[in-house]
Amino acid sequence: MTFSLIGRCARTGQIGAASTTSALAVGARVQAVAAGVGAVLTQHRTDPRLGPRGIALLRSGCSAAATVAALVASTPDIGWRQLAAIDAAGRTAHHHGAQVKPALAAAHGPQVVAIGNILANEGVPAAMAAAFAADPSLPLAERLLRGLEAGQAAGGETRDLISASLLVMADQAFPYVDLRIDQAPAPLPALRALWDAYAPMAEAYVTRALTPDVAPVI
Repeated sequence: MTFSLIGRCARTGQIGAASTTSALAVGARVQAVAAGVGAVLTQHRTDPRLGPRGIALLRSGCSAAATVAALVASTPDIGWRQLAAIDAAGRTAHHHGAQVKPALAAAHGPQVVAIGNILANEGVPAAMAAAFAADPSLPLAERLLRGLEAGQAAGGETRDLISASLLVMADQAFPYVDLRIDQAPAPLPALRALWDAYAPMAEAYVTRALTPDVAPVI
């Protein structure tokens, strides 16, 4: 009952994730992202421990495929898990456990992978990946959000969505964007409004952290 994507911007090196679901607080459980390292999605009967484990594997030099393979091999209840990973080079991989409920699917594109479970149809991830890839000149956060919106337009999941999240890491240890809608009757329009308000201030918040003496007033 979740659909998500992770992607990398070839222009900036930013890496990020976006997720939405019919359960509470998707941003607290599903995605793990590290600047210059990669990202991991863990969903279905979500085990939030798999995200940090995947990031540690990516940080050690594992590719996305090797990271997913290692998580699969080392997780006893992997049948309930749906995973995806992207590495610092933009390579992607995914895994569907045997007990993940349909409709389920994954789609890969240039420096993006989208996955979903309990979907209205198997075309949802493909729509997400295509929307992400459509205009690489856009900011990564915008491309990720457009991916979620395309997934919903393609059918989304079988239940009403209530939470959504958008997380982007740039070149610092803190997030460049970390926006969440934790309970709302229409989380994607709410996340869109939040991102549209935050986007003009994103660089200013970085400046406030790194060089506060010259930071603009927000």
